[in-house]
Amino acid sequence: MKFRLIILALMSIVAFSAKAQFPEPNGGDLERGVLPEKWMTGGPKCMEIPEWQVHEYNPDLYILRQSGCTDAEMPFLFLFFGKDRGLLWDTGSRNGNLAPAFQRVVHNWLERNHRASIPVIVTHSHSHDDHTWGDSAIQALNDPAIPITFIPAKIAETQAFFHIASWPNDLGEVDLGNRVLTIIPIPGHDIVSIALYDRRTGILLTGDSLYPGRLYIRDFAAFKASTERLIKFSEGKPIAHILGNHIEQSRTPFLDFPIGSIYHPDEHPLDLTFGTLLELEDGLKSMSIAPHRLATRDFTIWPLSPKDHGLGTTMEEVYKHTQEEQQRDKWNQPK
Repeated sequence: MKFRLIILALMSIVAFSAKAQFPEPNGGDLERGVLPEKWMTGGPKCMEIPEWQVHEYNPDLYILRQSGCTDAEMPFLFLFFGKDRGLLWDTGSRNGNLAPAFQRVVHNWLERNHRASIPVIVTHSHSHDDHTWGDSAIQALNDPAIPITFIPAKIAETQAFFHIASWPNDLGEVDLGNRVLTIIPIPGHDIVSIALYDRRTGILLTGDSLYPGRLYIRDFAAFKASTERLIKFSEGKPIAHILGNHIEQSRTPFLDFPIGSIYHPDEHPLDLTFGTLLELEDGLKSMSIAPHRLATRDFTIWPLSPKDHGLGTTMEEVYKHTQEEQQRDKWNQPK
């Protein structure tokens, strides 16, 4: 009996591996794309840096990054195109002036595809203002070629639009036309945090819940449960890249940039792997007695006190000092 159980367990492992991987190192059936070797941040000369860096991952997926010269958060946005409509993930942070860059990308896509117009859904990874600051400008956009469907970063509206039966335990989805995106609720960093999985590229977007940097956790129990739910969802699926909304880590292991930095020389790559997600789970499980900060090679688990409305006095002081120093030198940062 024991031998039979061992055989069944091994068969389960093999079955999982077969689903999660491809039999040949040929990319499988995923749509291929390219990430840049490095991203622009906020220097060394802000006079030379555009408000938005636009990167073509492939002809139907674009990644936009806000310049640190406009705001230290430097968030990433993602723009997907399907046959029938597009989807914009987040609208950027303060002083982003997103609308012109967004219009330029969509109009270029329309020209390339010999189209006159395409509707675009605008949704959010979560509700914090460094991801929703551009909402009003996008909502006010009066462009007949780009009809906008706007989803506020609120639980009820997010749940209704993506047809999530029970928040946060069930999945949602949206079909862009031969491109179904799966929505996974992952509260913990924020009450309305969501992840997005694109089967066409194997990309998993994790918002502010996993990226190379400081993972601020406001509800530890919810964050831990969301991480486990995200792992369960990912099992058996090809994950080409895990992409979050920020980079705060340098390429040097265990070393991040000070909070408030607008310039990131030698920055960590944006993409993480399914193994990084497992490492996050392991770190969270190690905190059985009390949540605490834990620095790993590629990210830091950073629980916040329920009393902290912001990031705490010490971190706000670091932010102010870093901003004063780097903003003063933004026209010619020291190398």
